[in-house]
Amino acid sequence: MTTQNLLVELFVEELPPKVLKKLGEAFAAVLGEQLKAQGLSGADSVVTAFASPRRLAAHISHVWLKAEDKAVQQKLMPVAVGLDAQGAATPALLKKLGALGADLSDPARAVAALKRAPDGKAEALFYDSLVTGATLDSGLQKALEEAIRLLPIPKVMSYQLETDCDMPGWTSVNFVRPAHGLVALHGSTVVPVTALGLKAGNITQGHRFEAAKSPVVLPDADSYAATLARDGAVIASFAERKVEIARQLAAAAARVGQGAHPIEDDALLDEVTALVERPNVLVCQFEREFLDVPQECLILTMKANQKYFPLLDGAGRLTNQFLVVSNISPDDASAVIGGNERVVRPRLADAKFFFDQDRKKTLESRVPALDKVVYHNQLGIQGLRMERVRAIARDIGHQLGGEVWAVAADTAARLAKTDLVTDMVGEFPELQGIMGGYYARHDGLSEDIAFAIEDHYKPRFAGDALSRTQVGLVVALADKLETLVGMFGIGNLPTGDKDPFALRRHALGLIRLLTERDLPLRVDQPYRYCDALGAWCPQARCNRVQDALDGFFADRTLVINPETKSRLLEFIRPARGSLRRRANRCGIGLAAAGFGDVPKRLAAVRAFAALSEAAALAAANKRIGNILKKAPEVDAHVSEVLLKEPAEIALHKAMKDVLPKANAQFDAGDYTASLQTLAALRAPVDAFFDGVMVNADELDLRLNRQGLLKSLHDAMNRVADLSRLAS
Repeated sequence: MTTQNLLVELFVEELPPKVLKKLGEAFAAVLGEQLKAQGLSGADSVVTAFASPRRLAAHISHVWLKAEDKAVQQKLMPVAVGLDAQGAATPALLKKLGALGADLSDPARAVAALKRAPDGKAEALFYDSLVTGATLDSGLQKALEEAIRLLPIPKVMSYQLETDCDMPGWTSVNFVRPAHGLVALHGSTVVPVTALGLKAGNITQGHRFEAAKSPVVLPDADSYAATLARDGAVIASFAERKVEIARQLAAAAARVGQGAHPIEDDALLDEVTALVERPNVLVCQFEREFLDVPQECLILTMKANQKYFPLLDGAGRLTNQFLVVSNISPDDASAVIGGNERVVRPRLADAKFFFDQDRKKTLESRVPALDKVVYHNQLGIQGLRMERVRAIARDIGHQLGGEVWAVAADTAARLAKTDLVTDMVGEFPELQGIMGGYYARHDGLSEDIAFAIEDHYKPRFAGDALSRTQVGLVVALADKLETLVGMFGIGNLPTGDKDPFALRRHALGLIRLLTERDLPLRVDQPYRYCDALGAWCPQARCNRVQDALDGFFADRTLVINPETKSRLLEFIRPARGSLRRRANRCGIGLAAAGFGDVPKRLAAVRAFAALSEAAALAAANKRIGNILKKAPEVDAHVSEVLLKEPAEIALHKAMKDVLPKANAQFDAGDYTASLQTLAALRAPVDAFFDGVMVNADELDLRLNRQGLLKSLHDAMNRVADLSRLAS
């Protein structure tokens, strides 16, 4: 049976640009899946999605006009139920066969055609039939209805169509936008399907203003894109349009010269691709006086409000030129350029006005206004929240840098949220923090304070830079800890894919700050703030909140360090109780360690596991641990006088040589070298277990040998619980 390619297009009014790409991909994917499920296309079928502002389409290769018939065997019922004692069909069997369309003109013959086969402990009757394959007409109708039903439409609109019948009237249709045309071509043949009150044909529409022909007649499925480009002035493929826009942006920037390049923003590029059918990039400009406004403000207003691409110079500074992606290509583009320049000017003027007005008041003078801003109905106003962040920042500052850091962190935390009550941030919330940094410099504050205010939200997303200064790190930690403890204290935990307060992002950011900057803060740090914040949020003190934070931090640590999913570092992920209690139970010394130790310990364990001595030492470590569980009160003390056997004497001597060096390397933070030094103990440890009875009858010998093993166990497990490497 030969195949032909299939083309389906829905022609609609302008689709929502932010979801166009997703709509096009979903429409094509469901059509392809449905046709394949009905046997109308095979494994070699290729689905190509098309999406433009006014159309969703799919080209599907190797589609049959009719699916193959299939032999199907259906289980009917147990023999004892379907046949009576004489072997004749029971009424239940006849009813079932009738429902399946079997020929019952001769019941005995119908029963004889059935098959018997074991089914568990009994025999069952099976009916063989030939299911007719779906035709493309019916199969595509079903697939099209399913593709429309499953479209990820953000908001459905309802509109009415005039009914096509003898009695005039209207029928209501629900879809993302009103649909005006349907194309369904199998090769060059129209497939008679309907959707959204439309009948399929081979006619579509091109560009509103620049189409060479109207309407556009499609001769066959394979010429869809080429015909639309030639006769309709439309690039139907979303991906091709995006590539063309990127090419034109780069070419236009090159014409400007001086290292100019458009700002990189893939989301903006996707949105603009969804707004135009045939792109034409033009260079525009605005007055240089606007460059006195922080470039983040100008860039944001051009991107968010106008969908323009700002041009940066070779040093990354904003220029007074920008790129417009037009949907028309007139011979004289001056009117289009002038129109866009006129449109952007009031936007930039607003930004300049906000900036000038905001600088008339200092950040310090805005602090009282935070008492009028509600943070959360259970956690109070922003003024109270600022005091909580200050308290945490002072504490962390003292730990990390003494009084100097504490004072600077307190000042930055006091002013960090004041830009929330400025006109600029009121208009552009995305600029919170950034504008605070600018205003701090204008107020004459130090760069440390300005950077801390600007950076205390960082990292805002995966891959974002961290705070640039130590004071900024302190305030960022304090801000994230206050958010996490407060929200967990009132029970605002993330659930499923819902995280309205971005707590996962806050936890990831906090762990990144601690690990990447190797800050010496303990892993149980959040709990001291649970107590500290008790005055504002009494619930934060309870063990339930602390346990919930345990699991949350552990889960986020697994996200940042995927290798911790292995059994090497089960100590990272607590089940119940604080990280400190879990760490102590695992005997790995993390009670006094920080999150910054995690990557170094991971690297050390991975390097140790690759050594030839690792398996034997891990097994010995596990064995020692089991021995010591039965002697929990044993001290790590050894009397050389009580060492009798050559193997224990040799092990003790080797430990005296190796352990001081390994401990010194551990204390210096070189965990990898420390574990590798311990690998030299493999031979004496093996010999000890081969030649020494640990649980000797004599009490003094037994305690001494247990003390020897306790010393060895403590030294081996300073980096991690090596017994977890044992199989």
